[in-house]
Amino acid sequence: MTLKHFKSKDRGYANHGWLKSYHTFSFADYYNPNQMNFGALRVLNDDIVAPKMGFGTHPHKNMEIISIPLKGALSHKDNMGNKRAIEENEVQVMSAGTGLTHSEFNDSQTDDVNFFQLWIIPEFQDVKPRYEQKKFDRVEDQIQLMVTPRDDKHTNTLWINQKAYISKASFNTVNSLNYNLHNAKNGVFAMVIRGEVVCNDLVLNERDAVGVWETNKVNFKSKGSSEILIIEVPML
Repeated sequence: MTLKHFKSKDRGYANHGWLKSYHTFSFADYYNPNQMNFGALRVLNDDIVAPKMGFGTHPHKNMEIISIPLKGALSHKDNMGNKRAIEENEVQVMSAGTGLTHSEFNDSQTDDVNFFQLWIIPEFQDVKPRYEQKKFDRVEDQIQLMVTPRDDKHTNTLWINQKAYISKASFNTVNSLNYNLHNAKNGVFAMVIRGEVVCNDLVLNERDAVGVWETNKVNFKSKGSSEILIIEVPML
């Protein structure tokens, strides 16, 4: 087993006034040659968008884009005709493929929106662009699978064009859970959304993360009420 600690305080940070963004990996003006990606996981941004503000229409191509709201609601509009809002306990996936354009806005007059945006390098290039979102009711003290590969047999998940899996574990009390990798050649990148979690004896506080590979199982122990995002990706 190989393990790498990604401390919250070491993330890149950009303050644009209307947008505060924390970058786990190199992104925009933040460049760290030692943190370009974790396998196929290219971007994990922790974005806070001010009320009545947002991202104007912009393009993407050949990337799997996953948005996970943590607080508030984010309005989405794209050139495929989708015009919807995503809220807490929902997940949005987009396969940019041959190219798409979209915008994202916080329509609230008073409250910030906080969401994770992930970019995962796709297995296939130039696929037909697509959009999907789904609500996942909170499940306590177990690992909840939310995103799977296109050819996976799960029926209650969203899918993307990569052999990647995204799960969330929500702990209500002190507990221990094992995450069993779907493919031992993959790696796991896990970020604490809230609370405190121990991963293979490494203590992780809020927004700390750990990358683990060369193993088929990862153990997570909560120290109380907590939540963790688990991203399993090919190590490329």
